[in-house]
Amino acid sequence: MATHAHLTPTAEDHRIARWSGAAIAFSIAEAAIPLPIPGVKPGVANIVVLWVGWRHGWQAAAWVSLLRVFAASIALGQLFAPGFFLALAGAIASLAALAVALRLPRRLFGPVTASLLMAWAHIWGQLILARLWLVPHDGLWWLLPVFLTTATLFGLANGLVAAYLLAHLPNDPDSAAPAS
Repeated sequence: MATHAHLTPTAEDHRIARWSGAAIAFSIAEAAIPLPIPGVKPGVANIVVLWVGWRHGWQAAAWVSLLRVFAASIALGQLFAPGFFLALAGAIASLAALAVALRLPRRLFGPVTASLLMAWAHIWGQLILARLWLVPHDGLWWLLPVFLTTATLFGLANGLVAAYLLAHLPNDPDSAAPAS
């Protein structure tokens, strides 16, 4: 007779699923936006990752970020395509930057700083992978000013949105008082 283990999802599992769903939805919606420059996206899902990291820690943010990369790639039919690996490289680099940002003194460094660090790391992670694998030519580095400028603009915008949400959203939306 076979015995089946029963997994009971925790409140943390539910929280990660909820925030991953939001990040995945943002990624899929963003994929529908025409890009003036290939590879330049606002990275709105990173607002969710930053919010989760700030409120629930790096491990929860890592789950949300990596689940977003895999699920959005599956939904868009790009799993294991070059874009998937670029997204994964960017997400891993961004998570490394978030790990550093979460250890900085919060009285001096806030979510905007974290968002900028994450955006820059994301671009560097993608460009390094692209240089090593897809475009083995030093001409790729000529794109660096464009990518770093857009990473700065989007990182700043996303950080401001994340800071606003951190100040105005409850820690866990399920625990919020019902609207009257």
